[in-house]
Amino acid sequence: MKILHTADWHLGKRLQEYSRLEEQKEVLQEIVDLAEKEQVDLILLAGDIFDSFNPNHEAVELLYKTLKKLSNNGQRPIIAISGNHDSTQFIEAPDPLAREMGIFFYSKYDSLIPTGQLDNGIQIINSEPGFVELKVPKYEFPVRILLAPYANELLLKTYLGEGDREQEFRDLMAKQWARLADKYCDDQGVNLFIGHFFFVKEGETPEAEPESERPILHVGGTQALFTHNIPSQIQYAALGHLHRYHAVAKEPFPIVYSSSPLSYSFSEAEQEKQVVIAETIPGNAVNYKPIPLKKGRPLYRKTFQDLETALGWLEKNPYCFVELTYVTEHAIDASTRKALMKAHDGIVNLIPQIKNPQGQESLSLKVEDLEKDMLSLFKMYYQSERGLEPNKELLDLFKEVISQE
Repeated sequence: MKILHTADWHLGKRLQEYSRLEEQKEVLQEIVDLAEKEQVDLILLAGDIFDSFNPNHEAVELLYKTLKKLSNNGQRPIIAISGNHDSTQFIEAPDPLAREMGIFFYSKYDSLIPTGQLDNGIQIINSEPGFVELKVPKYEFPVRILLAPYANELLLKTYLGEGDREQEFRDLMAKQWARLADKYCDDQGVNLFIGHFFFVKEGETPEAEPESERPILHVGGTQALFTHNIPSQIQYAALGHLHRYHAVAKEPFPIVYSSSPLSYSFSEAEQEKQVVIAETIPGNAVNYKPIPLKKGRPLYRKTFQDLETALGWLEKNPYCFVELTYVTEHAIDASTRKALMKAHDGIVNLIPQIKNPQGQESLSLKVEDLEKDMLSLFKMYYQSERGLEPNKELLDLFKEVISQE
């Protein structure tokens, strides 16, 4: 059985003032074409389907049209869970109708997928909150799937109450998953996990969240669940939330982030985006491979010291988005700025990097610097311009100035 694992579509997302909708249409069609070419039997969509709780009409329409094609008009089942960007109510709203096409939306831990056989021949054999077992007509063996959509603050309070929430959360989820796996997951079927959380090996540092992500609730200060919280009966764990393809663990079974289909922030610049194809049979290790996606504009962070070099690079790379840093002795003058912006329609940020009087390059202003207070920014500026720290008298004078209306 072939499974296609994808996640983090973020439909409706923009890159500042730039719409990504046309790129999303192109890359989702690429995924549809790939599913057909690889003759995929099952789709796993691991959360962050939309970019906001209230997606616009175009994003919703794109989702439904894409899933219809991905389902091969109901012949290929799709399991889609919600992520931290998704509204649980909005994601599950179309489920009764979508189920008739073999598309199952799951976003709440107390939801139950009804058992029975659909007109397309797909059977739901067993179902509990957080679990579904289904059978595809062309295979004799069933597929068991542990369902782990993102749990928001309200759901956590409902399940955990008070106490040590960090440890309780891990224990609660691990206990629930273990119970379901012990009850349903033997080597007579394919056993899968789909989730939208941070997962790391215990003791390792969690992967950094991309700039474009809304941070996942850090339960009790933790940033991750542990890979050993997933039951040992599972053969493949399909994860969403982190936008870079990587396997958190390969043993005793693969635990994999598939990546987002497009780069959504400049922290993802020059990343290769992918989906994962996994080949599974009961009782055996899974063979899986990432397959690169080619559609959509790549993102680049580039630094240039002169206009001619910058214009040359922009001319050679017309189809991309750029965060362009320009090294200069003063500010970027109007004629240079105009020439750069005229040369390319995808310059998202144009950042001056000012040289100090000794001709050394100063530190350029970063997005996170904008969180700093006015006095800290003044110290950075003075250091950049003069190459030394401002003295106490000057700092006191600056404080007096900014205290005035």
